[in-house]
Amino acid sequence: MSTTSVAGRAAANAAARAEILGRIRGSLADVPATPAETDIPVSWTYHQPTRTELDHDGIVDLFVERVEDYKATVVRCRPEEVPDRIAEALRAHDVRSVVVPDGLDAAWTGALGEYDVRRDEPRLSRGELNAIDAVVTASAVSAAESGTIVLDHRADQGRRALTLVPDVHVCVVRADQVVSDVPEAIARLAASVREGLPLTWISGGSATSDIELSRVEGVHGPRTLVVVLPQG
Repeated sequence: MSTTSVAGRAAANAAARAEILGRIRGSLADVPATPAETDIPVSWTYHQPTRTELDHDGIVDLFVERVEDYKATVVRCRPEEVPDRIAEALRAHDVRSVVVPDGLDAAWTGALGEYDVRRDEPRLSRGELNAIDAVVTASAVSAAESGTIVLDHRADQGRRALTLVPDVHVCVVRADQVVSDVPEAIARLAASVREGLPLTWISGGSATSDIELSRVEGVHGPRTLVVVLPQG
């Protein structure tokens, strides 16, 4: 390869690059210099409810509607009924073994006498977790608008593997943990983020769709989600 041809190719590349950059600059000529985050005003204040027309009972009703849209089951109950509702949810899905985080409210496991209840101390292996039918956890916060439950994996929720491997997840969401939308939920999660805790966002049981929109369940986590919702 001659020196002349190499130099000529480099010059051609430089000219092409200059032309491309020139076109980009031309297309951005009418974009104001305002920072992007302040360029477009938003109609709400972050960390505040986005559903201001609803009271909290209305927010909870919206959460239930959205979660059920994801084919999850929601069981509303009084706080003292939580243990029995958990046991009934496990029974309805033919569960025989269940893992519970060490920090889960001890009263919630009071009706699990018929099940093989496992603890994660010492840590269960992946094989042991895979052989367990279900997991019961608490939750951190939930967003009604999207029907999303967030776990921040504190002691009452356990490490992420516990909530991803067993095929049935019974999750207790207290009504006072339900907020209007994701921006408000983010505010409640700020401390967890600062502590470096992992966050798991759950919208129904695990599922995905192929190019023909054929639904496939159980791809990335439990196929069955039951939400026990104590209120009042």
